[in-house]
Amino acid sequence: MIRLAALLLGLWTSVAAAQDSEPTLRPVARGTYVPPPVLRPVVRPYDRPDLSYGAHTRAEARAEIGMFAISPFAVFGSLRPLKRPDAIEAAATERRLALLRGQVCNDVAIQGSALGRVEGPGACGVSNAVRVRSVAGVALRPAATMDCRTAEALKRWVNRGAIPAVGNDGGGIASLRVVSHYACRNRNNAANGRLSEHANGRAIDIAGIRLKDGSEITVLTGWNSADDGAQLRQMWRAACGPFGTVLGPEANRFHLDHFHFDTARYRSGPYCR
Repeated sequence: MIRLAALLLGLWTSVAAAQDSEPTLRPVARGTYVPPPVLRPVVRPYDRPDLSYGAHTRAEARAEIGMFAISPFAVFGSLRPLKRPDAIEAAATERRLALLRGQVCNDVAIQGSALGRVEGPGACGVSNAVRVRSVAGVALRPAATMDCRTAEALKRWVNRGAIPAVGNDGGGIASLRVVSHYACRNRNNAANGRLSEHANGRAIDIAGIRLKDGSEITVLTGWNSADDGAQLRQMWRAACGPFGTVLGPEANRFHLDHFHFDTARYRSGPYCR
């Protein structure tokens, strides 16, 4: 029995020794993942053409930079503006200088000449009178004598009343037909009574608006017409404010054929009929 136990013990020891002598495998290290490189095109910029100032026509300049249009990577470039011919520049400068020389009432939009004191008989006369040829680009036919306050009121009326009322009809307003301005007389040309505002250069009477196509809107024939009535009424309303007195065909028989505008002021506000 003892011999059998010793035999089994020896057998077990030899098996264990055999197992301990077998080599142990080491795990293989996992490799690092490297993504494939992304290839991007390298674009070289085109040389900018030599566009010296004023040396090329617009068509030539566009042809020279046509290479930019075929490249999707090109940056849009704007053309340099062409230099105006010297004659055009000189003419524009002369027009600006002429406007400055011709301005009156310290307003370049009022063109005319300064007259100074205009003497008249009795209480007639105008202090610091001006002869106005045009206001806001609209000519007065004929030129009218008035004071600066009346000239400024006329300019506001042309800008805010006459020009918007006419719009582009007939190409716009060319001139105003003036039938009275400074005149030493009584109201409504009466033999007796109060002096008119015309006697002190504070009034102007306008009978027609001539358009650039040669046609004319007249107060006499247009006031009640389907074609011009609405425009004339718009002009009449627009004058009430810039002027202190506004009279038209419905005021009385003396104003059937013209607008009377003057810069008299009343405590109750503008008088418009």
